[in-house]
Amino acid sequence: MNPILKYIKNLLAKKRILGDEPSLNGLVAADVLLTGLVKDEKVPGLAITVLKNGEHFFQKGYGFADMEKKTSINPQTSVFRIASVSKPISAAALAHMVAEGLIDLDASFYTYVPYYPKKKYDFTIRQLASHTAGIRGYRGTEYGLNKPYSIKESIELFKDDELLFKPGTDYLYNSFDWVLISLAMQEASGVPFEEYVKMKVLQPLGMDHTFWPDFYYAQSGQQEEQQSNSELIEESGQIQFSFDEQDEEPTPEAQSISHENNAASARSQSRASDVVTFYSKNRLGFRKAIPVDNFYKLAGGGFLSTTEDIAKFGQAYLDGQVLNSALQNEFLTAQKVNGASVYYGLGWQVSEDSKGRPFYGHVGNGVGGYSNFFVYPKEQMVFSILTNCTNPKIQPELDEIISHLISSDEAIQ
Repeated sequence: MNPILKYIKNLLAKKRILGDEPSLNGLVAADVLLTGLVKDEKVPGLAITVLKNGEHFFQKGYGFADMEKKTSINPQTSVFRIASVSKPISAAALAHMVAEGLIDLDASFYTYVPYYPKKKYDFTIRQLASHTAGIRGYRGTEYGLNKPYSIKESIELFKDDELLFKPGTDYLYNSFDWVLISLAMQEASGVPFEEYVKMKVLQPLGMDHTFWPDFYYAQSGQQEEQQSNSELIEESGQIQFSFDEQDEEPTPEAQSISHENNAASARSQSRASDVVTFYSKNRLGFRKAIPVDNFYKLAGGGFLSTTEDIAKFGQAYLDGQVLNSALQNEFLTAQKVNGASVYYGLGWQVSEDSKGRPFYGHVGNGVGGYSNFFVYPKEQMVFSILTNCTNPKIQPELDEIISHLISSDEAIQ
């Protein structure tokens, strides 16, 4: 049967069962779209958790955590790479450090990291957090880097590059900003960044399935697929990588550095059974994603988590459990450049959807993972959607799904 006719037939069948109840039709429409993402081979697997007034409103897994083994997605326990959804988690930890007086948002970055090479202009922690400091973004293969850098070691990638603009005069989204913030946090507190996040954010909020990668886990299970030097792999919309450049065998020295700097080694190894397989897609279909080591950019894109944990994190903000209201508002206020909003606060996207409904949250795209995390304060709803595929180009569909779920909730009321 023609796919369009089959889709219409299914909708008509569901309409006969559900009638014209808009709340149920909204949920069904969202479910049909989500199912279609897997059936149409746009994603290998997807998990979604939606909360309303702190209660589960919609939660389901679609497709496979591992396509070869046919392992199903579990929205409560399947662990994904959350990519840039890591930034709000890191921002929460930064806010705690501000509240404790360990970091001043408007202080120079050099106050905390004096050994960073001086630039033409000074820049602040606030400018880094809002992507207005002028730090450059990824170049070449940096997006899919597979080297066991510690946070401090990784600044060698960009520390000698000049700022792209005078801080405060422009906006450029990138993850290196948050590498620098996490380094400043370590220096200011004397505590490894990841341990501070665990102590101040993950443990208090009960985010038991959220953790960070270690180098050994990043390598394991991801090297079966070998490709020639000449083959280029598209890992994001604009960046390509040679597989062999990324698939480097770690030297004993590098392994030692990784072991020393990744205190979460045993923790993430023990949870390996819950971690989904990471995929990318090309013209021939899905394949296992290239191996990467995201530990150094943990703050901006390295955490792993579940939709359940991310939704729990968003609910904590709605409930005012994370910060005092004044500090929370400071982080969730869109910054301005030359009098115009950049629709970004401090580690948070702050905007409105196509229907004018305000939200805050983040979209994330990384090797082997794509994520949506949105908090709608007026509707008291939290959306957490995670997939195990690099840049599947499904944001329009996800926007429509979210709109259906909000509409179904409005209909219930």
